[in-house]
Amino acid sequence: MATSNNFLKTPSKTPANDKLSSSSSSVSKKHNQNSVPSSSSKSRFEAYNRLQSAAVAFGEKLPIPEIVALGGQSDGKSSLLEALLGFRFNVREVEMGTRRPLILQMVHDPTALDPRCRFQEEDSEDYGSPILLSSEIADTIKSRTDAMLKKTKTAVSSKPIVMRAEYAHCPNLTIIDTPGFVLKAKKGEPETTPKEILSMVKSLATPPHRILVFLQQSSVEWCSSLWLDTIREIDPTFRRTLIVVSKFDNRLKEFTERWEVDRYLSASGYLGESIQPFFVALPKERTTVSNEEFRRQISQVDSDVIQHLKENVKGGFDEEKYKSRIGFGCLRDYLESELQKRYKEATPATLALLEQRCSEVTAQISIMDSKLQATSDVAHIRRSSMLFASSICNHMGALIDGSADPDPEQWGKTTEEEKSESGMVSWPGVMAGIKPPNSTLRLYGGAAFERVMHEFRCAAYSVECPPVSREKVANIILAHAGRGGGRGITEAAAEIARAAAKSWLAPLLDTACERLAFVLKNLFDLAMEKNQHHHFDYGKKTGDMDGYVGFQAALRRSYNCFIYDLAKQCKQLVRHHLDSVTSPYSQVCYETDVLLVPDPNSASRYLASATSTCLDLSDQENIPPENNNKDQETTPGKLLKAAGEASMTVPETPSPDQPRDGSFAIKKEHGNIVEGGARKRHPRMKHNSEVLTNVANQNGSQLGSTYSEICSLAAQHFARIREVLVERSVTSALNSGFLTPCRERLMVALGLDLFAVNDEKFMDMFVSPGAIETLQNEKQNLHKRQKMLHSCLTEFKLVARSL
Repeated sequence: MATSNNFLKTPSKTPANDKLSSSSSSVSKKHNQNSVPSSSSKSRFEAYNRLQSAAVAFGEKLPIPEIVALGGQSDGKSSLLEALLGFRFNVREVEMGTRRPLILQMVHDPTALDPRCRFQEEDSEDYGSPILLSSEIADTIKSRTDAMLKKTKTAVSSKPIVMRAEYAHCPNLTIIDTPGFVLKAKKGEPETTPKEILSMVKSLATPPHRILVFLQQSSVEWCSSLWLDTIREIDPTFRRTLIVVSKFDNRLKEFTERWEVDRYLSASGYLGESIQPFFVALPKERTTVSNEEFRRQISQVDSDVIQHLKENVKGGFDEEKYKSRIGFGCLRDYLESELQKRYKEATPATLALLEQRCSEVTAQISIMDSKLQATSDVAHIRRSSMLFASSICNHMGALIDGSADPDPEQWGKTTEEEKSESGMVSWPGVMAGIKPPNSTLRLYGGAAFERVMHEFRCAAYSVECPPVSREKVANIILAHAGRGGGRGITEAAAEIARAAAKSWLAPLLDTACERLAFVLKNLFDLAMEKNQHHHFDYGKKTGDMDGYVGFQAALRRSYNCFIYDLAKQCKQLVRHHLDSVTSPYSQVCYETDVLLVPDPNSASRYLASATSTCLDLSDQENIPPENNNKDQETTPGKLLKAAGEASMTVPETPSPDQPRDGSFAIKKEHGNIVEGGARKRHPRMKHNSEVLTNVANQNGSQLGSTYSEICSLAAQHFARIREVLVERSVTSALNSGFLTPCRERLMVALGLDLFAVNDEKFMDMFVSPGAIETLQNEKQNLHKRQKMLHSCLTEFKLVARSL
């Protein structure tokens, strides 16, 4: 960068060179004359500058027309900024482009023979004292950048630095210099720095009111451009993008024929016919020179480029088509005129937006006044907070009954998301994935509650009776036989089934309660969002509690405690139902109103029947077809199929159909299993001594048949217990245990917890230490914003009259 232009020579004191120098000086003077703005354009420019400063200071997002310079590092953005300003301040030495954006507000002031630069204070619309030395400008940029990065503990920051430069030799132009794109982080920087810079630049360039100036070196072919595709992502049609080919002088020596120059200048082969880039070369000499000499060098380079194309290229170039696109002076004039054109077009919309923002800030001040007044009016706060809590409860009821507001795609959750966020990714004892109907849809409220209920049923039917060892069977029969009891095969099987049901189904019930509680807990945020939209749609109500963070936190805590208590009560309730159906006095195992035949496809059959009661609206079929081919079974019960088969088939055990004596004979009548040929609910063994003798004799055939029969009956009893529990007890218990209290007792519970307290304790939720001071500070900031907006509004009204 310290060398002079490759093909340019410093002109000597010859008549020809004196004439060229005089010509370039006249070009510069002509530009200065043309750049003198009219009073209307100048007032418009000043109005937008002040509005931009105010927007940066107060975080206002206003669609102000702005120019954003972007490109890779070393592509010439910093040199272009200095050329636009008309003086150098060594911006490249502080590597500003890799840290923070710089909003450069250039103001053409004929009285400012020396540049006056001022920096806007952080988080304020005020500007500091003028900086006259160029070296201080670079130092200020560096110190502000380092201070912000230290404060945010990041490698880059999107908060811009605003610099206002008033100078007789700069145009009326505002440009945002962005960090340069890089492929790899520098030594000592985080590896994520390139991605952070890319993300920041995209966010700065994405707003449609901004004009993009994309710089790329002339030595890079368009097909090999590293960052052109990034610009396409931001502005696919290049409708608001101006492409600038920088360091154009590096490419000139390659041109010998006119067709070569014209083809390169057209850039139509890759960019398209409608894209017309600018081609710019700037002085490369970095030695310290005066501001006047720096501007003379810029004009000299422009003249030398045109002269080279005319004299050193055979046939010259198409001047009529391309001359207006070659040289820094042409680019500067175009940017200034284009920005003024955008300012003029945007003035009416900006005026309307300012009027809207003034009204909104005035309304916010009114709300703040009400809050300050309410801090001393306990009755008012009680009334407002009770209305707010009542509104939240009503929205809860609407969400449970079924609602599509707020947007389910944003606020709803799929089954997998519910599992992940709740921390319950699987059902205890079920290894296979359970997909209830509509598992891929984003649901909330009553719809999500019902989906979890179906998922619980699927999980329950996926659990089969686990295998039972011979030792357990022998211990049950022998111990009872030794006491002289009369228990038989059915009683032994029933006891095994009861124990298995308690062990395997109890965790499923607990998980179901926790999953349902998670669904209901999520309703609080949805109800708050619904209430907020309700206020926006129908105007602010007296029950609005925006800003009272302490009360909202207490309301959320009270609601979560209410749901926690419901979940605890429901766990006890369903456990009670489980204890009832697994009690030795329960008749569930002996009821004959259903066919007690083990069905390995029970879960599949349930899933198939579930769709008859639960409409599946998901975009994929979750329910496998009933398949009689056991080798291709894909039901949720497939997980425990092996375990079930192990309990039915024992190695080296004769078939259960082998002959047995009368005490163990079992036959089927009308599809029901009846012991000893008699149709009894409570069959008994004929004689205790026979059982003791039969088991003690270690008769392989007899013992094997007895063991297989008990395992078979245990599986049947388990299936019956599971069916009665799921279909008769748990569903109604969970619905009434969760949903009914939410509809009938929620407001009462919240009222007792939050409002049935004395005034002092009640006000602790609203007036915490320093709360009044915070409200007063917020009000003061709103007054500052209101004053700024009203000032800009008045100024834009004057600007609009001149259009």
